[in-house]
Amino acid sequence: MPKAAIFDLDGTLLDSVDLHALAWQEALLKFGHDVNFEQVRGQIGKGGDKLIPVFLSADEQRDYGKELEEWRGNRFKTEYLPLVRTFSAVPDLLRRVRDAGLQIAAASSAKKDEVDQYLDIAGITDLVDLKTSSDDVEESKPAPDIFEIVLKKLKIEGADAVAIGDTPYDAEAAGKAGIATIGVLCGGFAESSLRQAGCVEVYQGPAALLALFERSLLRK
Repeated sequence: MPKAAIFDLDGTLLDSVDLHALAWQEALLKFGHDVNFEQVRGQIGKGGDKLIPVFLSADEQRDYGKELEEWRGNRFKTEYLPLVRTFSAVPDLLRRVRDAGLQIAAASSAKKDEVDQYLDIAGITDLVDLKTSSDDVEESKPAPDIFEIVLKKLKIEGADAVAIGDTPYDAEAAGKAGIATIGVLCGGFAESSLRQAGCVEVYQGPAALLALFERSLLRK
């Protein structure tokens, strides 16, 4: 049985992917980049350091990339963060994981202040032993940095942990750190995409993972 469960937040425990996509789309449009919603949505799960280069050239990133990201952050906090809700069964799932003897970590590409608010929204602040954000690492997902820092702080190997995420970027990042990933479909990515990226199990969402807990990788 694994010693730790490492949860992504956006799209995994919280229904926030569309809201992030809207904020990024608005930011890109404001700075002159006409991209549609689906183009942006497919990149959610990455941090700004990985998402922005998809849409901006190197010169554009240098000229106004930081300003665009700051505008996006402020837009999300003022307009969309109040709309974020947790998926059903999230607190119950984490309690079940803890009762099974696993440590719990939150590993997100979001900024630190957003992570703190997410944990509060989900009602799981007291259930999480360790939290990391894009502020803690040089590169966000799909780079493995966020998972590697969790392993280092928990003093365990990748084989002793399991990651739970909703995007191919979660699975790619965890895989590079030697961690197996359970995928969830509640973030909007197709099961085929998650499995292709390395997910060894896929569930509909937190409620399904809780209902089938005894047969999941979390219990093997």
